[in-house]
Amino acid sequence: MSRTPRLRTAVVGTGHRAQTFTRDLAVRPGHRVVALCDPNPTRMAFHNRLLARAGAPPAAEWDPDRFAELLAAEDVDEVVVTTVDAAHDRYIVPALKAGCRVVTEKPMTVDAVRCARILDAVRETGNSLTVAFNYRFNPVHERVRELLAEGAVGEILSVHFEWLLDTRHGADYFRRWHREKRHSGGLMVHKASHHFDLVNWWLADEPDEVFGYGRLAFYGPEAGARHGLRRAYDRAHGAEEAADDPFALDLAADDTLRALYLDAERDDGYHRDRNVFGGPVTIEDDMAVLVRYTRGATMTYHLTAYSPWEGYRVMVNGSAGRLELEVEESRWQPPRTRVTSGSGALHGDTAAEHAGGVRLTLRPLWQPPVDLPVAARHEAHGGGDTRMLDVLFGPGESRNAGSAAATGSTATERDGALALAVGLAANQSFGTGRPVRIGDLLPGLGPVTRGS
Repeated sequence: MSRTPRLRTAVVGTGHRAQTFTRDLAVRPGHRVVALCDPNPTRMAFHNRLLARAGAPPAAEWDPDRFAELLAAEDVDEVVVTTVDAAHDRYIVPALKAGCRVVTEKPMTVDAVRCARILDAVRETGNSLTVAFNYRFNPVHERVRELLAEGAVGEILSVHFEWLLDTRHGADYFRRWHREKRHSGGLMVHKASHHFDLVNWWLADEPDEVFGYGRLAFYGPEAGARHGLRRAYDRAHGAEEAADDPFALDLAADDTLRALYLDAERDDGYHRDRNVFGGPVTIEDDMAVLVRYTRGATMTYHLTAYSPWEGYRVMVNGSAGRLELEVEESRWQPPRTRVTSGSGALHGDTAAEHAGGVRLTLRPLWQPPVDLPVAARHEAHGGGDTRMLDVLFGPGESRNAGSAAATGSTATERDGALALAVGLAANQSFGTGRPVRIGDLLPGLGPVTRGS
């Protein structure tokens, strides 16, 4: 009996998020991880241990400077990019030119120049690029899209979207490389691109113009001193001042964080546990944005990175009523002395403690409101990770193909660019105090046509 050939996959970037792909691909019948690529050998060794535990053969370990050589030597069919955001294009572009299928973590990249490079490579090669927007695959989010497409609120006229990161999850972006905008694009790009993609997808529309205000209001040295929260240490590990700081991350207390980061410091000197009230911090933690779409709808969006609770509220107003979604991912956080894990619950892989409910309410004109049934699930990004992986790489051996998300839910390079564009435009508007047209920001995207 002939066996289906396995796609030979390279995972580029072997930090925490990459575990999702390495572990999953290790047990997919149609895939084999043949190469790992990262400047840090300790982290690559950790991922090879993940493969071994899954019963998969070891992957070759490569330095990023030899990436082009890796593609040829390992006969790679597909590349999964999970590096620091600013480095995505460094791997996406040569992988596309080598004929590989490419899946990249969001955001697709962090600025207009890199975005243009990627779009040009897709056009030139005709090869496939998918942006891993896992929120599209959350069943609750899919239900919202179905209701809006069915006309549940009539013509969509406006959206209000509030996203709240609590003082455990939100703080984590200020401990690591994300705190510098040159690496991450700031939370408007790294985090909010998820949300901007959702709204673009829900509305089946494209953003036209963006205006916003943003500032560093809670984290960083100045705000920390002003609020009486700042402690005198640079990084938590080994610092007495961090011992009773609820904002400090204890890398040594978590086996995964120790192996991926504390033990890896000898290779590159990267500190995963910086003081959130230390410097430098060049990103914002409080952002308000107004977006106009091509068919006339508007969105007001607010991201708060220092909230007592974690979750989001979305309200969609239309000519026939209103749809309201509220998700409480964590209703509150206890004042635990030092955070003992920066993995799992902090970033949606596992459900947070004190998780709350999910409410989806349709309020038609002239009728009583209707509470629509939805399942409250908080692990694996609301179930989105599992369903996304099934669609991207084929159903796993332990799951039925019917459980996969609907065909067509994957995000293309254009979807990635449009989500990125809203964040980039917001960042530009923060600095200039002026609205920004998407077509001016990313002219290589093609025409953004305003509807009637």
